[in-house]
Amino acid sequence: MKKYTYIIAVITFALFMMNCGSDEKKLGVDNTPAISVKTSEVEVNGDSPFLSVSGKIQATNSADLSTRMMGYVNKVHVNVGDKVSEGQLLVSINNSALQAKRAQVNAGITEATAAFSNAQKDYNRFKNLFTDNSASQKEMDDMTANFEMAKARLEAANQMKNEVNSQFAYSNIKAPFNGVVTSQNIDAGDMANPGMPLISIETPGDFEVIAMVPETEISEINEGSIVDVLVKSINQTIKGKVIEVSTSSKNTGGQYLVKIDLDKTDANILSGMFTTVQFPVERKAKTEMVLIPTAAIVTNGQLSGVYTVSQTNTALLRWLRLGRTFGNQVEVLSGLNSNEAYIISAEGKLFNGAKVSIE
Repeated sequence: MKKYTYIIAVITFALFMMNCGSDEKKLGVDNTPAISVKTSEVEVNGDSPFLSVSGKIQATNSADLSTRMMGYVNKVHVNVGDKVSEGQLLVSINNSALQAKRAQVNAGITEATAAFSNAQKDYNRFKNLFTDNSASQKEMDDMTANFEMAKARLEAANQMKNEVNSQFAYSNIKAPFNGVVTSQNIDAGDMANPGMPLISIETPGDFEVIAMVPETEISEINEGSIVDVLVKSINQTIKGKVIEVSTSSKNTGGQYLVKIDLDKTDANILSGMFTTVQFPVERKAKTEMVLIPTAAIVTNGQLSGVYTVSQTNTALLRWLRLGRTFGNQVEVLSGLNSNEAYIISAEGKLFNGAKVSIE
């Protein structure tokens, strides 16, 4: 009897726990508000029969100025947007160490000059004595060697002075040409390091386009070809001329660099604007290219993906295999089809399974 009573008690306890679990599940229903998101359809670039590639505008004449010495910046003499003239002082770097080194070099030159003068007098004197047979060949050889060594030491001291003077040029960064300051990467008091870009300048009004052409099409591109360049931000098309075609894709990810000189125009174009370049050649590759904005890409280590919306209106992270970059867009090789949509922005932090509502 006790055995049956024990079994009934165990079953009752189990049923009680199951009911408790069901209540907990009911209490654990996710009532968090949905994250408002915006989506976009996948853009397919495959309609035009002509070859079109993305490019970027840059100034024909531009320079990133740096220094070959390490030191604290005393003063930055210009600001972004300032017009500068060739030879104008842009950045001053502390050169107290160079000044001390120049003083040492000058002292060495003074010493080497005195030694050379003395050796030259001895050489001339012994040369006359040797002519009159009053000095031996050994003495003449010793005086000649002493004179040549003194001469070499003086030359070395002068060359060291030239080296120090050339280093002073890197403590005063000057404009190499007339232009406009486009970026300032350092302030007074900062430490300047060798090779570190300090100031960037460019000549306004003279622009070119750098475009990347795939290997399937590069053989059709020739120097001198006239192309149409669509500047996306201002929606204007400008004529251009191909002035350079790269013959190697070793350092450009399998794409070939093509440089296009833009015609003079009154259009308000600036360096860094993205363009679409249409070449007057028929595109060989007929396959559709799936493109999405690089801003929509989510990265985790070596992985790249994009958030999509599931059938239950939750965020779903889709891992992708990416290809070439075209301006502000990137090619999707796999993981996303041309008939799908993806999330481009959200009013909250997205994660797998997060509830979303499409605006």
